[in-house]
Amino acid sequence: MPVEHAFAAFGLPGEPGSEKFWAAAGAPASVPADGGGWVTLFLWRGSAARIGFESWSPDVPLHRWHDTDCWYAEVSMPARLRVTYRFLVDGTAYADPFNPAGAGGDRSVAATPDAPAQPHWATGAGGADAVLPLPRARIRWASERLGGRRTVRVHPAGGGGPVVLLLDGDDWLYLHPAMTAFDSAVAAGEMPPVTLVFLPTRDREAEFGCRPELWEAVRDELLPLVAESGAPADRDRLVVAGQSLGGLSAVYAALEFPDLVSRVACQSASLWWTPEAVKAADPLGGPVGGSVAARLRERPDLSGLRIAFDVGEHETRMLPHCALVESLTERAGATVRTSRSASAHDRAGWRQALLRDVAWALG
Repeated sequence: MPVEHAFAAFGLPGEPGSEKFWAAAGAPASVPADGGGWVTLFLWRGSAARIGFESWSPDVPLHRWHDTDCWYAEVSMPARLRVTYRFLVDGTAYADPFNPAGAGGDRSVAATPDAPAQPHWATGAGGADAVLPLPRARIRWASERLGGRRTVRVHPAGGGGPVVLLLDGDDWLYLHPAMTAFDSAVAAGEMPPVTLVFLPTRDREAEFGCRPELWEAVRDELLPLVAESGAPADRDRLVVAGQSLGGLSAVYAALEFPDLVSRVACQSASLWWTPEAVKAADPLGGPVGGSVAARLRERPDLSGLRIAFDVGEHETRMLPHCALVESLTERAGATVRTSRSASAHDRAGWRQALLRDVAWALG
């Protein structure tokens, strides 16, 4: 069967590499695979390249169609997957020029047809020239406890309200447009007005490990600066939102700083973490639930905590760590919500859970 017929199954007309073919090219298209899941077609126009996926899969090489400028890969994907990817050419990363759904200037986002919609993130941020809108309010924070200077941006969504502290704040500014997504969710009535505080990190491993310095600095330095900035900010209803190591740090703060943190939304928290695991060849191969599970077995009183856990359903090795901590947290008296996103360890899958779980944490 001619290859153009195979490409026609993905909705593409004409001979691969022809102008008619390229005029119809768009975001990666999927067709059902035998036995379940999907086969997804990725296209690249130009020279040899490979696809770099975030977390879900090793790099996938592209194949050239005869002597044309058409390079392609038909990638087997499981049901319910949203994934970040980029094209890698001679060591340089590029967003998919045919895909408007992006994450920063050099990443794109693909989703299988059965992945749940993400309406508030629909516009994406694709392309090398993409410029996301940024909050106008800025706080210059020179932290005595953490050292160094950093710029913290503040945005009152819907006029402002409870503080939502977004860990890894630069990712939510420059890769995924959280400001406009929260604005959209508030306008849709899916959450009350909130004040977003985008907290950048300088050293994730040092700041997000189970150590008190970050949260002492947030309590004693950053939140007073937010109050002095004039932004409407209800610090008594603080929500901390974090992912991966940031999610670990958010859970740690709820355990060790309960007077500060009583509402948490965490996605794919690194609950495998122990001081030893960080340096291990297989970090996820240590005690299930890591240091957080060990602390929870001491049965702290978490009756004042409201916490949402989410993890990608394709993060198979993360699931046992998360499931144990979820169970122990509920047993300690917290109000717990658990969910699984259609993703691997990938912010593109976490972002809708971020909106939903912040709204839930506010009750």
